[in-house]
Amino acid sequence: MALEMEIQQAVAQTDVLWRDFEALCRCGGRFCGSESEKKAVSFLEDRLEASFPGRWASLPMPFDGWRRTGQTLERLTPSNETLGCHALVWSPVTPPGGLEAEVVDLGRGTPEDIQRAADRVRGRIVLVRHEYMFSPDTVHRRAKYDAAREAGAVGFLIGYHLPGDLLATGSSGRNGADDIPAAAITLEAAEALRVSGNAYPRVRLTIETSTPNDIATSLIIDLPGQSDEWVVLSAHIDGHPLGESAIDNATGLAAALTVARALAPHMAKMPRGLRVCLFNLEEWALTGSARYVDALSPAERNAIVLNVNLDSIAGAPRLTALTSGFAKIEDFLARVAEGAGTGLEFYRPLMRNSDHYNFARHGIPAFRLVAGFDDKESALRYVLTAEDRVDKVDRDDLARATALTAAIVLEACRIPSLNLRD
Repeated sequence: MALEMEIQQAVAQTDVLWRDFEALCRCGGRFCGSESEKKAVSFLEDRLEASFPGRWASLPMPFDGWRRTGQTLERLTPSNETLGCHALVWSPVTPPGGLEAEVVDLGRGTPEDIQRAADRVRGRIVLVRHEYMFSPDTVHRRAKYDAAREAGAVGFLIGYHLPGDLLATGSSGRNGADDIPAAAITLEAAEALRVSGNAYPRVRLTIETSTPNDIATSLIIDLPGQSDEWVVLSAHIDGHPLGESAIDNATGLAAALTVARALAPHMAKMPRGLRVCLFNLEEWALTGSARYVDALSPAERNAIVLNVNLDSIAGAPRLTALTSGFAKIEDFLARVAEGAGTGLEFYRPLMRNSDHYNFARHGIPAFRLVAGFDDKESALRYVLTAEDRVDKVDRDDLARATALTAAIVLEACRIPSLNLRD
C-alpha cells in the first residue's frame, strides 16, 4: 500500500499536469504537418529530456502531407448564397472552376441509406449528418463517405448535427485515386440545401490543396522492468486545425506524461517495464501506431501484456474502457478501479477509433480510456470543432482520469503474472 500511496501522491500534484495540458493547447490544434504540431512535438521533446534523459527516442515517419489552400461552397439554386465549408483531410481538388452538381440530402446517411438511394446519388453530391462519435451506435464519417463514393456520388458534404454554426473537421478518403471532393458544413448550411419544391439544390464546391512530402515524429519512452515484458501506455500527439484539440487529445498526452514521471523512479524493481508511446498521425487513419506495431517482431508483440490507450479522457466525469473484445481486461480493470474508488464502465466490441485498435488487431490486449461515452450532452460533442478548447475540460475530471490511469499501469507492471489474452 505504501507504493500506491506514493504514486497517487505524485499524481495528485495536479499543477504540473494542468500546466502540461495548457501548454499543449497553446500550441494550437496540432494538425499534422502544421507549425502547431511541430511546436507541440518540440515542447514534448523538451519535457522528455528534462524528465527522462537518455530514456526516450524520437521516431520520425515520412508521410504524404495534405494542406487546405482554398475552399468555397456556393448555392446556385433555388437562389444564390455563399455557405461556409471546411475541406476534409485527403479530399482531392475540384476541377478548374469548381465542382458544380445537385445535392441530395440523405439525413443521417448510413451506408444502408446511401445504397438504397443509389439511383438518386449517382452523379450528385451526397449530404449526410455528422454524429456524436463516442457512442455504440455511431456510424463513422468515413463509412458514409465510402458508401457515397461507391454509389457513384461526385462529391460529399457532411453537416454538423448541432446548431451554432459549428464546422467539424476530420478525414474523408485515404489519398486514393477514386476519392471524391469532400467538405464539412454547418447544420445551418445543411438546412439551406434542402430540396425546394421538386428540384434538388445546385451548388458549386471549390477545394484547393497542396500535398507536400512531410515528416511526423512519434516519441517513445522506455522504462525497463526486471523482465522482457512491457506495459505500453499510449496517447496521440496530433489533432485538428480547428480549436486547440484540448479534449482530443491534450488530455491524454498530459496524463501520460504525469503517469510516466510518477512511475519512473520505481520501474527498475517492477516485474515488467513501462513503455510510453506518444504517437503521431493518429488522426490520419491511425497511421503512426499502425506503422509502429506492424514493424514489431512477433516476439516483441508477445512481450506486450497490455496497451493502455488514453484518448479524450476528460470533458465529462464518467469514464469508460473500450476493451476491444478482451474479456479478461474487464475483470482486471474492475478490480483496480474498485480499489481506487473510481467508477469505470465497459464497452467490449472492438472499435477502430484510436490507437488501441492497432495493438488489438495483432492480438495484444488493448483498451482505450475515454470520457463521455454514450453521453451526448457532454463536452465531447465539441470534439473535431473549433470549440474543443481548454474551457471544455474540468481540472478535477482530468485529475481523476490520470489517477485511475496511474493505478492501472502500476498494477499491470507490478503483479507477478499478468495474462489478459483470451
